[in-house]
Parts: sequence; C-alpha cells; structure tokens
Amino acid sequence: QVQLVESGGGLVQAGASLRLSCAASGLTFRNYAMGWFRQAPGEEREFLAGISWSGGGTKYGDSVKGRFTISRDNNKDMVYLQMNSLKPEDTAVYHCAAASNFGEVTSMQYHYWGQGTQVTVSS
Repeated sequence: QVQLVESGGGLVQAGASLRLSCAASGLTFRNYAMGWFRQAPGEEREFLAGISWSGGGTKYGDSVKGRFTISRDNNKDMVYLQMNSLKPEDTAVYHCAAASNFGEVTSMQYHYWGQGTQVTVSS
C-alpha cells in the first residue's frame, strides 16, 4: 500500500532552520505532484508548498513564501521541505501529501497523506 513517512521535525528556537523529509513507497513517485501542509491545534490544514512531477515547478503559500523551499529526489522517492527563519507561529504538525495534479492548494485534491511530524518553535 501507499506510505508517506515524514521525519525531521523537532523543537527549535525562533530563527532556526529545519529540514523535513518525506519518504514515499507503494506508488510511482515520479507520477505524482507532492505537497506539504501543516495543521495546528484548532486550525484548518494549511497548504505550504507544492512541487511538480519533475520538480521544475513549485508553488508556495503566502505565509511561508521566501522562508520555505520544497524539493524532491525522484531517484530516492523523497520530498523535502527546507524551513528557514522559523517563527513560533510555524508550530504545527507537518504532513506531506501526493496529488495527481501540480498546483493544488486544497487538501481534498491530495490522494495520499503521511501521518505527520511535529514542529515546535519556541520564542
């Protein structure tokens, strides 16, 4: 079955950087656009970044534009999220997800989801 497994979360101070990883299995990875979302307690799931099948196209949510960078390695079936200049408001559970089409910003357009990794940013 399809599995997406995130890693790399943790507790950091404001201003620090983290790199999240997502390992995919059970699907033809290069056929899927990938995305990163986050969800804080009591909040809706928020689109952060998306990347096209080849990696040539990227799209970002306004709250992370200029601070976060999404990338992928189709040889390793991995997608990454480099997060710089972290803020306390970035605290959330971060999920990777797979979609048929690039550019989707709503969670309902994504077919497969990982369980998430917690990111906590202290002030």
